Amino acid sequence: MRKIIVLTQYKSLSLERHISTAWNLFHRELGAFIDVVPPQQRITEDWYRGTADAIFQNIYIIEMEKPEYVMILSGDHIYKMDYNRMLHFHVENNADLTIAAIETPLDEARRFGVLEVDESQRLIGFEEKPANPRPIPGKKDRSFVSMGLYIFKTEKLVTYLSQDHKLEGSNDFGKDVIPRVFKTDRVFTYDYVENEGERAYWRDIGTVKTYYEANMELLTETPPIDLYERGWIIRTYMDQFPPAKILCEEAESNTDVINSIVSNGATINGGSVRNSVLSPGVKVHGNAVIENSILMHGVTVGKNVKVRNAIIDKRIKIPDGEQIGYDLKKDRKRFTVTDEDIVVVPKGFVF
Repeated sequence: MRKIIVLTQYKSLSLERHISTAWNLFHRELGAFIDVVPPQQRITEDWYRGTADAIFQNIYIIEMEKPEYVMILSGDHIYKMDYNRMLHFHVENNADLTIAAIETPLDEARRFGVLEVDESQRLIGFEEKPANPRPIPGKKDRSFVSMGLYIFKTEKLVTYLSQDHKLEGSNDFGKDVIPRVFKTDRVFTYDYVENEGERAYWRDIGTVKTYYEANMELLTETPPIDLYERGWIIRTYMDQFPPAKILCEEAESNTDVINSIVSNGATINGGSVRNSVLSPGVKVHGNAVIENSILMHGVTVGKNVKVRNAIIDKRIKIPDGEQIGYDLKKDRKRFTVTDEDIVVVPKGFVF
């Protein structure tokens, strides 16, 4: 993919900086680009009201480029997909719209948009978060759920968006556009699998719970998504840090790191880190204990601190002796605590 538009909305400066540094491999003179486009109020005075409205407000970009197909992706999902396979499926079926889907157990499918298909994978029904999800033909215990990933014929996309703009609704593909068009047009479901039919990894990390779980999954012996696969790397921007350093300078303190990811520039001096993710520049001092937690860039953990089941936002300084995740009643007065008892210490918090 060489022509990419990223639509941003709230507090997008850090995302724009990330894209310009981590993804600076495109050359416009060679017909390749990745452009960040915030709401420009070209059509209305509104911000992006929904996924379909966001595309409609930037339809002039599509008209300028004149592509045969347009692929629309969600920004808060984690997966590895060869989009060529989905595009070939779309072309072979002469589809107006193809929706990527993943098999999900029925009890989990209730949280997503569920796709009902016939034997040819053509869409014959669609429901958002149904109480009784429709199963896949031949698989009574599983449903197809939408991944929020679409390929359109361009002329069809323009028609759908123009119609949607004139109607009342949330201007969303899942809630508005798909339910209107699948009964009359050629809408197909692409079954997302990996090598040789292996079940694919896909996570929607739109909540604190799912974001936390996705990080914890990286700590398993064989993580479901491999950060170390050199043939298909995860691109990001790496600050200039030295390698991580693990010390034990104080005679009465032990240092141990178990089942954890420790990033560049992190230093652990006499602390214990277990089942946790330490971002670049994190500092852990003597006798501190970090368990089942995610520490963002530049967090400093003082001596004798205890942290468990927590997400600590960047550059927080935790003073000596502080405890997080041990007294949830106290934590709820200071921080966000989810229903799963995950404690979130927000950026800018001062103890």
